[in-house]
Amino acid sequence: MQLGTRWAAGSEAPASVPAALRPAIAEVEAKGLTGHWTLTWLEGRAIAELDAGWEVLQSASGAVIARPFQD
Repeated sequence: MQLGTRWAAGSEAPASVPAALRPAIAEVEAKGLTGHWTLTWLEGRAIAELDAGWEVLQSASGAVIARPFQD
């Protein structure tokens, strides 16, 4: 895993956040959730996790998924 960056929900995402994830991040933020996003990389794919309990990721097939954390 490669650590990416962290930013506040509602602020502009850093340039290192892939363009494919940005619309889904905006959808999650539109739910009124607050907190901070953390961008990490796992097996070459970006994962953005909001500490309010959501994640946005790109699957191996390229699909972007926004979902509550899964234990």
